[in-house]
Amino acid sequence: MLTPIAYGLAVVLNLFVVYIGARFLLVPQAAAAGYGVPAKKDGDGAYLTIKGLRDGTYGLLGLALLAFGGARAEAWFMLVVALLPLGDTLIVLRNGGSRAVAFGIHFATAVVILVSAALLFAV
Repeated sequence: MLTPIAYGLAVVLNLFVVYIGARFLLVPQAAAAGYGVPAKKDGDGAYLTIKGLRDGTYGLLGLALLAFGGARAEAWFMLVVALLPLGDTLIVLRNGGSRAVAFGIHFATAVVILVSAALLFAV
């Protein structure tokens, strides 16, 4: 019973990160606003593209690890990747974003990723 939940949550999280990456590549201004720190209209779009590529790559790497490395490799990956939304929490707070977005989206995401890691370690 635990194995399908652990794998299912990991797949959903990784696919969601791929979606976020694609959103930053396709509609960067809207994606940045959803992130919690809107981008300037005349700002350097390269940074939004970098975020899109980073997120998309992490999502695909997570899926590859799950498929070819197994639950333990994915668990270690999730444990390390949880640092990213924790960092995003600080970025939003330090750049004038709302506490609701920082904690309700980014910090909560880190918690869910850590739960996913724990489930994967348990299978």
